[in-house]
Amino acid sequence: MGVSGSGKTLIGQLLSKQVNLPFYDADDFHPKANIIKMKSGHPLNDHDRQNWLEILNDKLITCSKSTGAILACSALKEKYRQQLSSQVDHVHWVYLDGTYELIRSRLENRKDHFMKADLLKSQFHDLEIPDYAIKVDIRLFPQEMADKIRAELNILS
Repeated sequence: MGVSGSGKTLIGQLLSKQVNLPFYDADDFHPKANIIKMKSGHPLNDHDRQNWLEILNDKLITCSKSTGAILACSALKEKYRQQLSSQVDHVHWVYLDGTYELIRSRLENRKDHFMKADLLKSQFHDLEIPDYAIKVDIRLFPQEMADKIRAELNILS
């Protein structure tokens, strides 16, 4: 979890391959209206996210009944994390931590994504950092980040 541009997709995909769990990117589940809203420079509100969070929770419930999964999702607010993890066993939260300046520079260099750098302030404004999450510094190399996460969760590759 973390703001857009923190590396959720990259790290999620890397972990997925290393621990042989399915990977899902929450961005792929956004309704078209949400994508249009973000592309036009408007941040999503709680109402916009409601159906999206329900869809993601259903996916996680299904996955928790079998092998589990890795989900890359902003999950900015505690109430979003509560909704995502409702009726899901063994949820582990990983927070990808980085400064506004570093993440903004990443977003400015990212092409072909609906989330633009101008919306980053709204994400940092909404961000409620969970004290129970594994905190990973995004200045680390991706493999170092994955190694730290696996070590914290006691998972071998």
